[in-house]
Amino acid sequence: MLLALQMNVNDPMFWIMVIVAVAFIIIAIAMIVIAMMVSRAVKSVNRLEERLEPLIQRVTTLSEQGKQIAVQGKEIAEQINTMSGHLSTATLHFSESVGLIKEEVRELKQIVGTTAETARDKVQLVSDTIDKTHEQVTTTTAFIRDKVIAPARELAAIMAGFRRGLEVLIAPAPKPVNQTYGEDEMFIG
Repeated sequence: MLLALQMNVNDPMFWIMVIVAVAFIIIAIAMIVIAMMVSRAVKSVNRLEERLEPLIQRVTTLSEQGKQIAVQGKEIAEQINTMSGHLSTATLHFSESVGLIKEEVRELKQIVGTTAETARDKVQLVSDTIDKTHEQVTTTTAFIRDKVIAPARELAAIMAGFRRGLEVLIAPAPKPVNQTYGEDEMFIG
């Protein structure tokens, strides 16, 4: 998971993941707003129905008393029918919208699944490349140590021995034992 947070912003896969995440957030917000609006509409309709039922009953009883009141009751009933028709249409549109949203979410899930699979493949490819590179570095290091450094040390040791040998051959001859040494030469200290 930490590898996904280390993606390069210049990588197109990073932007695809950002777009998918933003799309999910927008869809979630839209669904919440639609649900709140439908909930409010349903509550309003329920309250309206609760208020109108006694009114319709009164109109029915008053219709017996007069035709004019009956005509007004019929008009109110027609308005309620029209409003319920509009609510039915709104509900139909809402259900169609929910169906479209579900289809989009299904497609987004498929895209995210494909993206995740591709990302997994790329991570595996990078891991394999790192393993191969490590193996090659180890092999190269061993090769250099065995074929360059070890022979160079041996050559340096041979040259140091050769130099010491030349120093011994070129060094002045030692003084004979029977020759006297000065006081300074006798001082050991």
